[in-house]
Amino acid sequence: MINTQETIKKTSNYIRNSATFKIFSIGILVLVLLIPTSMIRSLINEREHRKNSVVDEISSKWGNSQTITGPFITIPYKNFYKDYKDKTKYDLHYLHILPEELSISGKIRPEIRYRSLYEAVMYNVNLDIHGKLKIPELSQLNIEDKNILWDKAFFSIGISDLRGIQERIEIKFNGSVYNCNPGLTTTDLASSGVGTLVRSLRPEGSNTFSFKININGSEQLNFIPVGESSNVTLRSPWPSPSFNGAFLPTSRAVNNHGFTASWKVLHLNRNYPQYWVDNQYKIEPSAFGLKLILTTDVYQKTTRILKYASMFIIFTFAAFFISEIIKKRKLHPIQYILIGLAILVFYTLLISLSEYIKFNHAYIVSALSITIMITGYAYGILRNKRFAYTVSGILAIMYLYLFIVLQLEDYALIMGSVGLFVILSSVMYITRKIDWYAIETN
Repeated sequence: MINTQETIKKTSNYIRNSATFKIFSIGILVLVLLIPTSMIRSLINEREHRKNSVVDEISSKWGNSQTITGPFITIPYKNFYKDYKDKTKYDLHYLHILPEELSISGKIRPEIRYRSLYEAVMYNVNLDIHGKLKIPELSQLNIEDKNILWDKAFFSIGISDLRGIQERIEIKFNGSVYNCNPGLTTTDLASSGVGTLVRSLRPEGSNTFSFKININGSEQLNFIPVGESSNVTLRSPWPSPSFNGAFLPTSRAVNNHGFTASWKVLHLNRNYPQYWVDNQYKIEPSAFGLKLILTTDVYQKTTRILKYASMFIIFTFAAFFISEIIKKRKLHPIQYILIGLAILVFYTLLISLSEYIKFNHAYIVSALSITIMITGYAYGILRNKRFAYTVSGILAIMYLYLFIVLQLEDYALIMGSVGLFVILSSVMYITRKIDWYAIETN
């Protein structure tokens, strides 16, 4: 019985005094704290989903992201055949002809709309579109001229959300003026849009066209380069565009006062010809354009810095553990848990405050609050002002470092690597004279 009690006592003392076991325990606590970290990430995702729902609701009343397809000409023709009773019948097919030259220029006027805590980027854009078009030789398509319904030639403009159209669209085609109506002859090239019959189409020679579009949209504006040579030029006072899609601008200038961007796309750059029958080709993959980004998206920023939560916990625990070694004062695992939870509270404070005030201000308030809390707790449990000041300095440096990483998005990886190198080097320097074997035997 006595031997059993001595064994239990020795085991208890070993667990209490063993640095190896303490490090192992701290590692377990870090893994445990990943559970509330995951819960915070879910909270951020939930808030972001709520924000996206509100933005979608606003966009549905103003106009969703817009994709402009065209213009292009659709001409129906008859394809005759013999049925099983040897009777002559015909099917109606559609010849789609894309322009030789297409030029689009416009000015995007952005506007921020608010709903509750959230904001959405809307825009109005005036597009000036002109170009020319030529009917190909029909013999190349095995179509007889007499089978073509020239009087049904339809001038089409694909517009993804017709609710955004603000003014009547008038087409000037070969000197004649036509008013557009909603709807397309077919959905082979675009799912929705406007168009008109053009009686002044010339089967031979060039056909010229021009028109203007005044349209509302939200966040994104895209174009599909249907021209043999497509030139698009856009300008806007919005300072943070994101150029995306199949083609990037050939030239662009972005500053705090806005941006200008120009694209030039040739028919050789895409995977469809200038004319075809029915739905032989899909043109959506060639879309290009831009997105008006809100750089104050607090949810994306908070998600980015949440990735550093484990690093914060590990290095803060390391500071307290080294203090245990140096000051010969033992901390209970519950105290480590409370410190780790305090670090995680920073993220909930940040996401909640940033919905009401500017993100940078919310960051400062949250970081300052948590630093004061942990510093006060460190002094309360160790009764050592020097260590409390040290903890305060460590947290201040880490939060400042994280803020800098957040601002330098393009250099986040190298900043993170350098920061970890500096911190690890500092820990190795501070602990260089500690005799870990002596600690184990004490």
